[in-house]
Order: sequence, then structure tokens, then C-alpha cells
Amino acid sequence: MTTKLYYTSPKTAEWQTKIKQVRENKNDYYVILEETAFYPHGGGQPCDLGSLNDIAVLDVFLEGNEVVHKLERPPETMNVTCKLDWNRRFDHMQQHSGQHLLSAICRDLFQAKTVSFHLGTEDVTIDVDQSNLTQNQLHMIEHEVNKQIFQNRHLHSYFVTNEQLQSIPLVKQPTVIENIRIVEIEGIEYNACGGTHVSQTGEIGIIKLFKTDKLKDATRIHFKCGYRALNDFNATLEITDVLSDKFNTRRKDILDRFGKWEKEHHELQKRLSELEEQNNSYLEKELLHNVEGNVLAHIFPDKSLKEMQKTAAKIAAEHQLIVLFATTAENKVLLAHDGSMSLSCGAFYKEHISTYNGKGGGNAKSAQAGFQSSEDALEFFHFAYKRIR
Repeated sequence: MTTKLYYTSPKTAEWQTKIKQVRENKNDYYVILEETAFYPHGGGQPCDLGSLNDIAVLDVFLEGNEVVHKLERPPETMNVTCKLDWNRRFDHMQQHSGQHLLSAICRDLFQAKTVSFHLGTEDVTIDVDQSNLTQNQLHMIEHEVNKQIFQNRHLHSYFVTNEQLQSIPLVKQPTVIENIRIVEIEGIEYNACGGTHVSQTGEIGIIKLFKTDKLKDATRIHFKCGYRALNDFNATLEITDVLSDKFNTRRKDILDRFGKWEKEHHELQKRLSELEEQNNSYLEKELLHNVEGNVLAHIFPDKSLKEMQKTAAKIAAEHQLIVLFATTAENKVLLAHDGSMSLSCGAFYKEHISTYNGKGGGNAKSAQAGFQSSEDALEFFHFAYKRIR
């Protein structure tokens, strides 16, 4: 059985050992070591990564009592120097220990028991079995959990027998009956857990709650501990500093300044909409001078398909015309009427646009297509105009 250093010496980051077994499976290479500090997947905690003789360790998992290491390539010797990605390991220790402490405070303050825990590369969450936690209660939880961090309580981990377990006030009974490992936060709780943890709560650094999601019968709390919380704070500070410079104001006044900007933006958008309506009215009057029979055709150098659709629908409805528009800005052609014509726009496009390298379609009242080039679009436009006029 592999000697598991991550239990006996969780701060070991580099060590020498021997390989007990090497195997290959479909060009993947796996080794079992005499002793390892690489933590395998389990207990909601991702595995450790690192290297063996500078060969990357890609995955670590348990097979029975053996810890299996998946390698980038096979080792050349049986004696190896192992190195953990310590930043990754310590991050997992901070998040996992922080979760234990946070879950304990949620339970102690508001009887909110943790039912699940997720430790991802970015997000860390717990789900607690209450769906009605208020913002004020969450502030109280955050304040108390950091108060306990600052008290720098010791964390102890140890194995107990099933008999010894009976005298320990566990948060939750373990599912195993042997090799039961207890993680104890002095004065706070006893928890059956196989993960890696810091030795004192002060090493967690800080716990910051970010947001909550309301689930059916639970609340999901998003949080970050230690360096993750610090990195998030620095990223947020960088954003607020940029906003402060943009608005030429202090950070604490950004929200007020943003509110004023939002109001100004709304007023400008309203004025712009009014001007667009006026401009569209002038445009419609100009376009109606180009009507021949019951067909209005025009080529726009700068309009979008969406703008053409709006103008075409209004003109077709008010003047009972067939409207044929093209835009060289997007190489698109639109055909529309109000439904009073016998022409099926969709059927016409289906029959002809492929000849001009176009793709699109529509229904009886309107159709649109995009073309590979402006030349193709204009050729189809002129063809369509001749056919429907």
C-alpha cells in the first residue's frame, strides 16, 4: 500500500521515493509510488498536480488503497524526485478548510446544514438546507467566520477506530467503518474528512461571500478563501480604478456617477429615437418618388437588414406596395409586401437565390438572403426587380 504523505505531512512539497509499479494503457502511463504526497480526487477536492523527475503528473486517483499517478510520458528510472504544484495544493487547503469553518458557522448561527460542497478552479460553493437566508444573516455569517479565522484556531487531523468514533460529536456520521479520519477545528467542530487542510485557521486568510443562488429547498453560497479572495479583490479594484478614472470621481462615488450617466444615456437614446423616426419619415417620402407600378426598389449603401425590414414593413403596410431593398453594407436583399399581393416572396427566393450564390428564405409576405459579394447581391436585386415589376 502506498504511504500517503498528504495525511502524515500535508505541507510536504518535494520528496524522493521509488516507483513500485509502471503500466501503460493506450499510450497513457501510470505509476504507483512507495510514498506520495499527491492527493487523489476525492471528498469534493480535486487532485494535486506536479512532476516526477520533471515529467508532468496529469491526474491522480485511488485504486483500492493504492494511489495511481498518470504521467505525461514514462519514467526512465525507478528512483524519482517528486514535486507538488504547491500553489494548487495550498489553494485547495485554504478552500477546503474554509468550507469546513463556513459550514460550521452556518449551522451554529442559523441551523443551516451543508448538503453539498463544490471546489472548482474558479468557483467554490456550499449548498445549505435553507432557502430563506436573508442578506443580513449572510453578513452575520461572513463576519463570524472571519472572526474565527482571526482567532487562529488549530486544525488537527487523525484516524480513529469505529469504537473511538462513538465518543466524538461528529457533524455527520461517515459512510465508511474503517480508516476513519477526523478533521477537528478546535472549539468549533469534528468532521469526518479525507481532504488536505491547513494547520491553523489563520492560514485560511479570509473568507469572502460573493453571492447566493436560491434553489428549490436550499441556498447555494458562493465564496472564496485566502489568495483566491485576494486575487478577486485585486481584480475588482482594478476595474473600479478604471471606472474612477473614466468618470473622474472617487471610487466610493462611482455608483452615483454611473446613475447620472445612465440617466443621461437614457435621455440621449430617447432623443436619438425621435430623430431616427423623423429621418425615417423623410426617407419614406423620398423613396416613394421611386415607385414604378406597385414596386418600390432601392439600394442602400449603409443600412442593416434590420433597418431595411422595419422601413419595408411600414411602407408595404401603408401603401400596399411590393418593396425590394438591397444593402451593399451587408450584401443582403429583402423582398416584402403586406400580404395583399399574389407574389410569394419565400417561394421566389427559394427558386432563384442559389443561382446568385445566395442563402436565405422566408414566407409568403417577406424573404431575405445574404450573398457572397456585393456583385452577387446587386445582380440578384436587378434580376428580381425585372421579374416582379
